[in-house]
Amino acid sequence: MTMIQKEGATLDEVATVAYAHLFQAFAEPTRLAIVQHLASGEHRVRDLVEHMGLAQSTVSKHVGFLVECGLATMRPEGRSTWYSLTQPELLRTLIAAAESLLDATGTQALLCTHLRLPHIHHATDTEKK
Repeated sequence: MTMIQKEGATLDEVATVAYAHLFQAFAEPTRLAIVQHLASGEHRVRDLVEHMGLAQSTVSKHVGFLVECGLATMRPEGRSTWYSLTQPELLRTLIAAAESLLDATGTQALLCTHLRLPHIHHATDTEKK
């Protein structure tokens, strides 16, 4: 573990990089839009391409970054891969805190309701059996 001593405060360089990487995931508007889509439930890259009107390579790159950060996970099913948020409840808490911080600094901005309200999972026919 690398520690940096600055004016009486000790900074953990590894932790700082980890936080920066996490916040980098939210700093790119396309990734944040993908997070909003995933908050409504599992999606394939092709679904996200259709919803967002972006190139498949662009969506794949951003979904890969979210998986690398641990914010999204993938589930293979046949030829398809389904992506979902790994910690939707914690993400809702983070978004609520960000909304409060934005509001306190004079910016009122709300992301999609999927990021503010719990998503109700509807069982598929396969899961009902």
